[in-house]
Amino acid sequence: MSEPHSEDPMVAALLREREGLVQRGLTDRVAQVDEQLRLRGHTPPDSDGDTARPASRSTPPKGRRAKRAETA
Repeated sequence: MSEPHSEDPMVAALLREREGLVQRGLTDRVAQVDEQLRLRGHTPPDSDGDTARPASRSTPPKGRRAKRAETA
């Protein structure tokens, strides 16, 4: 996933907030953030395929190893 960027710090903050809201499925808040982005002259990204699905809990986070199964 790429880091949202903008020359305007407020737009950059809104893009980061939007990304988190999309991942959580809060579509009503995404629409509000999109409106704020439009008011600042920025076109919001499409939410149809912009973000990847979160990894399942069985997959360890990037840069980490899965916990080994303990044997008795």
